[in-house]
Amino acid sequence: MKKRILALVMVLAMALSMTVVFTGCGNEETVEAKGTIILATTTSTKDSGLLDAILPEFTAETGWEVDVVSVGSGEAMEMGMNGEADVLLVHSPASEAEYVEGGHADEDGRMDVMYNDFVVIGPAEDPADVTGQAPDDALRAFACILQEGVPFISRADDSGTHKKELSIWEKAELTPAGDWYVEAAAGMGDVITMTDEKAGYTLSDRATWLNVGGNTALQIVCEKDPSGVLNNQYGVICVNPEKNENINNEGAKAFQEWIVSEATQALIGEYGAEEYGEPLFIPNAQ
Repeated sequence: MKKRILALVMVLAMALSMTVVFTGCGNEETVEAKGTIILATTTSTKDSGLLDAILPEFTAETGWEVDVVSVGSGEAMEMGMNGEADVLLVHSPASEAEYVEGGHADEDGRMDVMYNDFVVIGPAEDPADVTGQAPDDALRAFACILQEGVPFISRADDSGTHKKELSIWEKAELTPAGDWYVEAAAGMGDVITMTDEKAGYTLSDRATWLNVGGNTALQIVCEKDPSGVLNNQYGVICVNPEKNENINNEGAKAFQEWIVSEATQALIGEYGAEEYGEPLFIPNAQ
């Protein structure tokens, strides 16, 4: 409950300044400051820079401040189960379905927000010859890495990316084990840095790769698998307000409705396009 206490302290601090100003379309509007919501989300979402780019718009439009807790998807959903967050933005669809079916979401359940894809990255020398043997076959790419015993850095943090990695090993009918398989228990940005240091391979979401990969000597060695195994869908879920009296369902609903709105979907679709030559996420709210 420490995160909840921190959020309440922030709310009290905000009482000293009760309004924020939003300027849009040439009109200045005063929006009353309403308090704080706790958003539990993935390290990959945060490391991509997307939240830093769009959350100020949410606060300006609604008056709700956002306390972002960046963890793996599994831990984010555990926070929701424990009533330690108000809203989740995660990317592990199978686990999200179980979360909703378990009664941990509010009545609106889960909504699609955006998607991108995963990529296998590795050293330019490509000692496992993934680019030569499996440039668009993730299962074969993992087999090449295991066969050569080249370092593979696993998130090993119950994140959506970690769950995706494990599912690929399983579909390839392979069991990664040995000194070459490194379980980092770290976020995506840190894992990419570690992979670079060890001249190894890892699985990354494309957004984080585009945002931090330029500082490494790594490259994409496998991508755009036509089987769809590398697809990466994100969803937003409001925590069931019956968890405890501290759940801020009003703020959570405001965030959920805002992030799937047409205007915010346009912001998501523009993010990264100018800097990277392609958007980091494709909006797909229904």
